[in-house]
Amino acid sequence: MLHCNMNASTVRLQLGLEDLLGDLQCARRGADLGRLALLAYCEVRRWARLAGEHELAEHSSELITHSPHASREQFLAEVDELIVELEQARSRVSDPAPTAKD
Repeated sequence: MLHCNMNASTVRLQLGLEDLLGDLQCARRGADLGRLALLAYCEVRRWARLAGEHELAEHSSELITHSPHASREQFLAEVDELIVELEQARSRVSDPAPTAKD
């Protein structure tokens, strides 16, 4: 039963991440700064915490709460970095490290 629940949890994390990446990429193509800020601060941080990706959660928070960005381009470049980090997290979530069996 626990194994089944773990798989369902992993699937929910994967699907949530796919949706989140799609939303971020759509907002990024349109350069929708408000939507990007909302997604980065609220949704990326929430997903990262659920997934145990604490460094990613911290990075998404700092992207918004740290000092003001020098320019629109700098903010978009940092969002691009966040998207790359999420894509790397996707590989970790979809292919977790094998666990030892009893």
